[in-house]
Amino acid sequence: MGWQERGWLACASFLGFVASAQGITRGDLFPYGPSARDQLLEPGTDKTHRIELQKPVLFYDGTFDTLFINTNGFVATAQPTSESTYLGKMPPKFGMIAALQGDLDTSDAVGKVFFRQDSSPDALRRAAEHINRAFPEDDEVDPTNTVVITWVDVATQEPQSRDKKRNTFQLVIASLETTSYAIFLYTRDGIQFTSTPAGDSSVIMHSGFSKGSVRGFVFYSQGPYYRTTTDDEASVRALPEETNSGLRGVWVYEIGTSPYFTNVAPGEVTVLPTEAPVYAAPNRHEEDTDARRPVYTNGQQVEYPTYEPEGGQVQVHPVQYQPHQPQNPEVVVVDDTDINVDVFSYNLGKCANTRNKCSQFSDCKDYSNGFCCHCRPGFYGNGIQCVAEGKPQRMNGKVHGKVYVGNSPSPLEFIGNDLHSYVVVNDGRSYVAISDIPQTLGPSLQPLAALGGVIGWAFALEQPGFKNGFSTIGGEFTRQAEVTFMPGNEKLTIKQEFRGIDEHDHLAVSTTLEGRVPEVPLGASVQMERYSEIYQYSNNLITSSSTRDYKVSLPDGSTETRTYQWRQTITFQSCQHDESARDMKPTQMLSVDQVFVMYDANNELIRFAMSNKIGDVNGGQPEENPCFTGRHGCDTNAVCRPGEGNQVTCQCAAGFNGDGRTCYDIDECREDPQTCGFHAICNNQPGTFRCECEDGYQFGSDGHTCAEVRRPVDACEEGTHTCDIPERAQCSYTGGSSYICSCLPGFIGDGRICQDIDECQPGRCHQEALCQNTQGSFTCQCRPGYYGDGLSCSPGRTTTRCESHRDNLLSVTELGPRGPRPVAGQYIPTCDENGAYEPMQCHGSTGYCWCVDQNGQEILGSRSGPGSRPMCIDHDGGPPPIGPTTRPDVHPLPSGTHLLFAQSGRIEYVPLEGYDMKKDGAKAVLHLPEKVIIGVAYDCVEKMVYWTEITSPSISKANIQGGEPVAVIRSDLHSPEGIAIDHLGRTMFWTDSVKDRIEVASLDGTQRRVIIDSDLVNPRAIITDPPNGNLYWSDWNRDAPKIETSYMDGSNRRVLVKDDLGLPNGLTYDSQSSQLCWADAGTHKMECMHPGRGDRRKVLEGIQYPFGITSYGKNIYYTDWRRDAVVAVDRYTGKESDEFQPQKRTKLYGITTAYAQCPSGQNYCAVNNGGCTHLCLATPNGRSCKCPTNAVGVNCVESDSGLSHGRIHVEYDLAGSNLHQELQFKSGRALHHLEEQEGNLKEADICDSGLAGVEPGGVDDMAGPQQTELSFAWEKYMDCRLQGADLQATAALFTPILLSENSQQPDHETWIRIGLQA
Repeated sequence: MGWQERGWLACASFLGFVASAQGITRGDLFPYGPSARDQLLEPGTDKTHRIELQKPVLFYDGTFDTLFINTNGFVATAQPTSESTYLGKMPPKFGMIAALQGDLDTSDAVGKVFFRQDSSPDALRRAAEHINRAFPEDDEVDPTNTVVITWVDVATQEPQSRDKKRNTFQLVIASLETTSYAIFLYTRDGIQFTSTPAGDSSVIMHSGFSKGSVRGFVFYSQGPYYRTTTDDEASVRALPEETNSGLRGVWVYEIGTSPYFTNVAPGEVTVLPTEAPVYAAPNRHEEDTDARRPVYTNGQQVEYPTYEPEGGQVQVHPVQYQPHQPQNPEVVVVDDTDINVDVFSYNLGKCANTRNKCSQFSDCKDYSNGFCCHCRPGFYGNGIQCVAEGKPQRMNGKVHGKVYVGNSPSPLEFIGNDLHSYVVVNDGRSYVAISDIPQTLGPSLQPLAALGGVIGWAFALEQPGFKNGFSTIGGEFTRQAEVTFMPGNEKLTIKQEFRGIDEHDHLAVSTTLEGRVPEVPLGASVQMERYSEIYQYSNNLITSSSTRDYKVSLPDGSTETRTYQWRQTITFQSCQHDESARDMKPTQMLSVDQVFVMYDANNELIRFAMSNKIGDVNGGQPEENPCFTGRHGCDTNAVCRPGEGNQVTCQCAAGFNGDGRTCYDIDECREDPQTCGFHAICNNQPGTFRCECEDGYQFGSDGHTCAEVRRPVDACEEGTHTCDIPERAQCSYTGGSSYICSCLPGFIGDGRICQDIDECQPGRCHQEALCQNTQGSFTCQCRPGYYGDGLSCSPGRTTTRCESHRDNLLSVTELGPRGPRPVAGQYIPTCDENGAYEPMQCHGSTGYCWCVDQNGQEILGSRSGPGSRPMCIDHDGGPPPIGPTTRPDVHPLPSGTHLLFAQSGRIEYVPLEGYDMKKDGAKAVLHLPEKVIIGVAYDCVEKMVYWTEITSPSISKANIQGGEPVAVIRSDLHSPEGIAIDHLGRTMFWTDSVKDRIEVASLDGTQRRVIIDSDLVNPRAIITDPPNGNLYWSDWNRDAPKIETSYMDGSNRRVLVKDDLGLPNGLTYDSQSSQLCWADAGTHKMECMHPGRGDRRKVLEGIQYPFGITSYGKNIYYTDWRRDAVVAVDRYTGKESDEFQPQKRTKLYGITTAYAQCPSGQNYCAVNNGGCTHLCLATPNGRSCKCPTNAVGVNCVESDSGLSHGRIHVEYDLAGSNLHQELQFKSGRALHHLEEQEGNLKEADICDSGLAGVEPGGVDDMAGPQQTELSFAWEKYMDCRLQGADLQATAALFTPILLSENSQQPDHETWIRIGLQA
């Protein structure tokens, strides 16, 4: 059936309330037996029946067109072997789906096994409800076929006995095109035995999934076996008592997916709703026992006393009914943009002119002054809205508004939050849930059970002679309530517009909340006593008021009793012409016997559950007939008809068949395919059906016949418009004969005449690029000597490993007659045009050649002698390797630049073609089931992706070229969220929003240190600027959100932005433009600034709910929770340019850019770890050497960030002449001058003397112990003296020189003597 709307999941989860106490019954199983047109398995033991499937089933990584049903509680994917091969010897050699496998017997004619294939709307709807409830974070699914197998009253194979124990359970296999699910249903009295005989012993029954034997390269081996029970009998007894789907006794598993499969995935909802607490009413008498309504808590039946008002009879002043005659007869239709339901009001006229405004389940009757609609027998309502008696009702809608909590100066805003309700009408139970309620608000809404009280009143269980709200006024009314909390006098206004029954047969409602509520802290629970409320009825108006107490149990164990006053008015339009309406009782009392409230912080859901009756304000004689107490046992889709005394008759509601104890939906569309007529589609729904016209047709004036729609001419499509040419303007059809002309981006005008805009404004291109205006656009081109796309330009690409290797060797020279030259006989590697190692390397002097891998390492056995050449395979091609292939859940990333983003349980990538997302190339890099991945970061050096996850808090990594996921950090984490990489210093940084701190560690996780642990509330996003040694992070503290920065060692911390922020979830930094950008889910803006200048500017407004953000060139890419998409934004034009929605529609979390090559730049930690013994953390002027937290027993040296001041004295001995040179440094910048002691050498002479040939062994440290602090100053000095020789090569040559500032001398001096050879 058509349960396709998103949001039914929350409503379906209410069944957890309904069945959570007592579990499911046989009536809750999918229909089975002859009435369901089932086939019957041959009686006996170990009997098997083969069925050919109408649609295939996916199991593990296989696809099966045939299944085998077996007596012994399982379904097989191949012909099962004899039971002696698997009973007590699990797992079996064949594929098995075991609902409850053991040695079972149906030969006594009592036990039976029914089975069928079923693609009816009812079966598909039931399956979808179970699956969607079990996987609330996944996209909703709509199965296309089911296989239903039911084992009824099966016994063990043992000698006959009169009191055999019997089990009843059901397996439903539901399939889509690419996925199959198994649904196990165990009724609360259906598991009477837990073990069966196996030979001479007894074995525990099995539930689970076995792939069976798997063929390897040579031999067969046992495949995966996913067992859902254990060898403990308690695990079998728990099957009807527990769940993974939110409904006791129902277990759901994803058992097969295509094209890739990892493992069986269990349902994710293992927590059942807690039952309402038991409250004793005053003056309870023993004789009231039969009038109490039973409720089950943790399997034990408890009972609630009936309500007795204090002080005897309640005095009520009746309100006189005054019929009203409208003066201007007309029919009014009110449109609502959110809910597509017409609101009807009565006025003068005749039935002949009503144009079907009455319900299809009502009759129209003419009166002297007009007409009225009256529901037919079996239905109830006001005639305009009629629903079937006994049928459960559902309500859907949206919540808007602003609510302040406690003394907070800032409101929390509702932006279309989903509200769902479910009512079991025949016993008055109602359930309400509102989604996406943040933890700062959710606990404080718990006292407002009245949010759902109106739905309880509308469908309350009616006592004799009284009517609930829907029976009286139908489903179209306005309700406004004011809540005043004592003693703080906080006020909250609730306004609800009920729009009647929508096209899905649900009651539609729009809710607005405005005001302030007292704070209830997170972790506190709220309990509400039973209460009663008197409703007073007058002309088109209903009023009520009451005072209610509630108890708050605080996290510290203390309790508080609080109070609020409640007033509400309900306005509606009644039919004024029906004099029988005057018989409406002027007062009625709503009795709410049970109230349950709960805030689910993990899922951000608030739930209310109540039991409602409508009756006499004075209580009257308690009704004992079960129809009026709700203890009748009728099906939830049945009407309870009272008989004499305690006798009742259960009658299935209209649109259902059955005996009243069990009712099945009638598929009217299947029984009468022509019921909707020509060009119409019949849509079956629970208890009813709806007709919809095909595309191109609409209902005619009779409301039934579908007539063809005559569409006006589209001038844009026909080319008859007056817009400018398509190269400059766009024509947009707006309906009828209308259209709009608008200029394309890059042009300006009225759409009929458009002129080019000169986009070459300052800052549009990179500062080292030239901008050239073109028609409707512009181009950027880097200046000579720079490389890039013009939006980002750099002096050159990053030196590759091969090029560094080659240049280092070339820098080691010896002096010859014509000056320096490479050392003779030295091997020099050859690099290709992209800087990669050539596959074949040769020694120029010896003539030997060999093959190397991508890292330049020689491949053993490939070396050849002079005169011959080995056959080397290119690194980017060649035959596939022999051996195991890459894991199926790890897909290597192709070449180029990509976006990596996280979804629940997976990391995916989207290739970038220029700046455009190549959507058809998107794939999953990693599939990590049952994990909630938050942050992602990329190490461009080792091609690693790092991620944080909060399910089992950890930080992990994997090589994107196809490597195993590896956990890097598992301990002392609570909620790691943002993560960032310093690819130069080889460190990672992350935020923990529960521990409220920022940490750093080496990339292998071994060296870990807390750098920020104060004044943080909810730190989330974090990014690094490695070349400049800066760190940036956001804190979405709702009371004081901010964006901060510090050096990478945590020093020089300061706030960058604190005003006009809401929820700054995402941060990104573009090193080319020096722009720090963020996305805010509270202000719904994207903004950027230069951190050094503070020139904050808005990029885009109106974004919905951004989470992660990254940048590449001119584009910013962000993930959005509302749109389930990656969105591209051109930050120069301030417009969205593209959107990508993954196939799996769930929340998207962190996002990062995986660069094809590392960005250019260096920092002080990039070479030799900056001379640090452990953590090297870059700063703008140097680096800090830091020790890991709790570093005990390690030889670790810490030093302050940067170099303050000092001098180095260097003596050269050159051809008998001594030269003394002094180097002064301050703040890391070298200042030097020469002091000649002997000879007449100039500074240029020193440079020309071949200083680059100095050997490390020629250095003699005259200053005493070798230390570290001045090593980088020495390297900078040597770089200067070498006239800009490669710094990396110089560092490699001179790193044995270890010098340090003496901490006791503020102006330290060090002497070095170097011997030079002419």
